[in-house]
Amino acid sequence: MEKTVVKTGKTVEEAIESALSELGVAKEDAKIEIVNEPAGGFLGIGSKEAEVKVTADVAEEEEEVVYYGDDESFEGDAVTEAEDAAVGFVAEVLSGIGIHGNMDSYREDDAIYISVSGADCGAAIGRHGETLESISYLTNLIANKHSEDRVHVHLDVGGYKRHREQVIKNLADRAASKVRRTGRKVAMEAMNPAERRIVHSYLQDVNGVTTHSEGEEPSRRVIVTPDN
Repeated sequence: MEKTVVKTGKTVEEAIESALSELGVAKEDAKIEIVNEPAGGFLGIGSKEAEVKVTADVAEEEEEVVYYGDDESFEGDAVTEAEDAAVGFVAEVLSGIGIHGNMDSYREDDAIYISVSGADCGAAIGRHGETLESISYLTNLIANKHSEDRVHVHLDVGGYKRHREQVIKNLADRAASKVRRTGRKVAMEAMNPAERRIVHSYLQDVNGVTTHSEGEEPSRRVIVTPDN
């Protein structure tokens, strides 16, 4: 069924991200309308947040809901003890907060990939993905307790990380362009460690710029500087 949500934020991207999180869809699967651009006002008086309206097709709830944790909600079988433990933990967490849908997992070398899809995934993502990062951290601890070798769990819910990675790369492109144009350093928005790694990796081969991180968590951010 088609569902529309209206969200506000300090920036248009923040408002869009909030709406996509609530709908549990990726940006390319949604119709986005910018209702209002943010306005700074004078000395903070009369300032307005950005407002967007986002519409997308979401799964319609059936009378008999299948929750994570039920056997029917899984696609594929966990093939290792670590994967089984990781999938089971994620299923238990999502079931506990009442999120339903489908989960798919597979292992590749030392990495376990878990993808969650379904309606109303926003509660498992949280503001700026903070809840998702917390669940991912705990899932990694659980998986490594059941593995002799180090494994890394990549957990994505509602396509959030895929969407967020593209947003981060777009921000990195704009920052690099500004640095090359002005010759002055640019401080990007505060990001978690995983997001900062995306920026460092993405810009490492871009001519004319270099990156490093400054600040303390949770305000630590990437600084893009001219590569003189």
